Amino acid sequence: MPEADTSTKKKQYFPEIPQKLKPFPLKGAGSYDWGMKNRLARTFDPKTGHTVMLAVDHGYFQGPTTGLERIDLNIIPLIPYCDALFCTRGILRSVVPPQSTKPMVLRASGGPSILKELSNEEIAMDMEDALRLNAAGVGIQVFVGGEFETRSIHNMTRLVDLGLRHGMPVMGVTAVGKDMKRDAQYFRLACRMIAELGATYVKTYYIEKDFETVTASCPVPIVMAGGKKLPELDALTMAYNAIQGGASGVDMGRNIFQSDDPIAMIQAVGAVVHKNMKPEHALELYQTLKSKHAAKK
Repeated sequence: MPEADTSTKKKQYFPEIPQKLKPFPLKGAGSYDWGMKNRLARTFDPKTGHTVMLAVDHGYFQGPTTGLERIDLNIIPLIPYCDALFCTRGILRSVVPPQSTKPMVLRASGGPSILKELSNEEIAMDMEDALRLNAAGVGIQVFVGGEFETRSIHNMTRLVDLGLRHGMPVMGVTAVGKDMKRDAQYFRLACRMIAELGATYVKTYYIEKDFETVTASCPVPIVMAGGKKLPELDALTMAYNAIQGGASGVDMGRNIFQSDDPIAMIQAVGAVVHKNMKPEHALELYQTLKSKHAAKK
């Protein structure tokens, strides 16, 4: 039998203070279950509503990408500086230390390599395995306009159903083929379709013209894809403009791990995303940190 409450201290019920629950701040996420919201709050900083995700999933279709030849040497030191890591379950199990407390978002689609038609993907991970790995979310490519468009959309909706059943957020990724026109009209279509069909948040590319119409017309958060490697100032400017245009964060890979100083770069990106630091000031931060790191070698 549990012990009785024998405390002589007067109980305080505070009947004059109504119970309050702070509204969940992330766009479109107010009606989710507690587990889903908790996973989102681990991925998106509750103070800013933004995230710096580090994308290192490239190997699932193109092998050991430059900068990702040795995840243990090149990427693990970056984990303390990101809000979440976007990786595959193979990398998570084999390389990422289980002592890490940063949230992991797992690539859930796959199939063809760069030698084949990339839109011919399938769901490549069981949702129970994502739960077993304590994932904070899963990500899947959606090829709107691609050869296997319908298949990729149905892949995502099946994953969304499983995610809702288990409280697992699903990030829909707008996959752009080589010949597709990258403009606001296309991204408004792709992002809205992905959101309408149930994705919790959307990863898409930044465009200079009318990007704000893409974020405004998407009812769930958008995180900006980093894309190809750019000079540091250009990458920081792109991240800044995306945040100012309504993005809820970035999911950058090559512009961080292919930088001359990845640790300095990810901190500079974090200052842009979470502190609204101007690109030129973020570049100064990057250069300062880079000099300090060089002096220690």
